[in-house]
Amino acid sequence: MPVVSMSKKEFGRLEVLLGVQSGRLRVADACELLGLKRRQVFRLLAGLKHGGATSLVSKRRGRPSNNRLPEVYRDLALSLVRERYADFGPTLAAEKLAEVHGCTISRETLRGWMIAGVCGLTAAIVCPLRISHAAGAIALASWCRSTARNMRGLRAARRSAHCSRLSTTRQAD
Repeated sequence: MPVVSMSKKEFGRLEVLLGVQSGRLRVADACELLGLKRRQVFRLLAGLKHGGATSLVSKRRGRPSNNRLPEVYRDLALSLVRERYADFGPTLAAEKLAEVHGCTISRETLRGWMIAGVCGLTAAIVCPLRISHAAGAIALASWCRSTARNMRGLRAARRSAHCSRLSTTRQAD
């Protein structure tokens, strides 16, 4: 018997449908519990009967989204950002890509690509390590902490740059 990984929602559906199959639960109650119409509950029951628990698992799991932008488009945008807008943030870079190059990308999509390290928005850009004064190191460390707290996804950059340790390591300079 194959091992199937299920989400909590899918496992909850399985429990309700097994209750209907065993006669402990009515179809109308299952409809209410699952938030589905009667027809859909019968469709799930038929799938459970023929395919077992694996029929309740999403068939889309592990596949890319249908709304995903093509790799060529992503590579083009990131190469433009690397060449011309390396010191820009994702919002301004997205605006410039749209204005100058006609390459419209959501700023959040571009932010995700840049943070993922694909574009080089790594710890060196987010949190530069060349600091000459101790006061600057303390200010930079607090900026890194607040930025990482406020912006999702920068936690990895914060960890790799050791921003929380800058105030102690750079005071000796």
